[in-house]
Amino acid sequence: MVTKAVRRKPATRRRPIDPLVQESTPSMIASRVREAIASGLIAPGSQLGEANLARELGVSRGPLREGLQRLTAEGLLISIRNRGLFVIEMTPERVRDMYLARQAVERAAAEQVHQGDPVAAGEALLQVIDVMASARDRRAESDADVSFHELLVSLAGSPRLTQMHETLITETRLCIHALSDSYRPGEAVRVEEHQSIAQSLVDRDPVLTDQLLVAHMNDAVRRLTAPRPSSS
Repeated sequence: MVTKAVRRKPATRRRPIDPLVQESTPSMIASRVREAIASGLIAPGSQLGEANLARELGVSRGPLREGLQRLTAEGLLISIRNRGLFVIEMTPERVRDMYLARQAVERAAAEQVHQGDPVAAGEALLQVIDVMASARDRRAESDADVSFHELLVSLAGSPRLTQMHETLITETRLCIHALSDSYRPGEAVRVEEHQSIAQSLVDRDPVLTDQLLVAHMNDAVRRLTAPRPSSS
């Protein structure tokens, strides 16, 4: 009896699974120090001592130096010859330049939002404003302020705009936390400005949104660069 050979179908080659991305130690160090700078735990103008920082983070000096180099490349740290690494200070010139860049990114983001679903975007932003209005302290209010602007840019659906905004976010947080001191207790201007921007999206008014964003940024620059009253 002749036995027929069974023909097997060739196995279908599937696309390989993408490998897990593990964050490197220098990357984690950069993230931790960046967050400490943004939150004010490491104050502007502070000198970073490698030995103390390595001990505090529980890491060796090799990956620490690499992590700090990343922050230097981002512009958050400055290396002064024969002195060491220092956290940047938000000088009036730096504040103006940073807000110029933020204005370009956020105005472009708002324009994109208006071409999509501005009503849903505005309603989402109004929820953040509710958090801002109910904040019990200035830090919580500032955190909600940052969240508002991060959400506005993310709603544009542009990876490039989001990436550009992320490079500014640490300096933004430094400025926004400093901005808190310029508002009088109980002053509602901060909430009202953000509320007007969100409402202009709900009302589908792109011209007003743009005008309000410019005014909002200009007011922040004015407050941050105004001469401080003398303590004497």
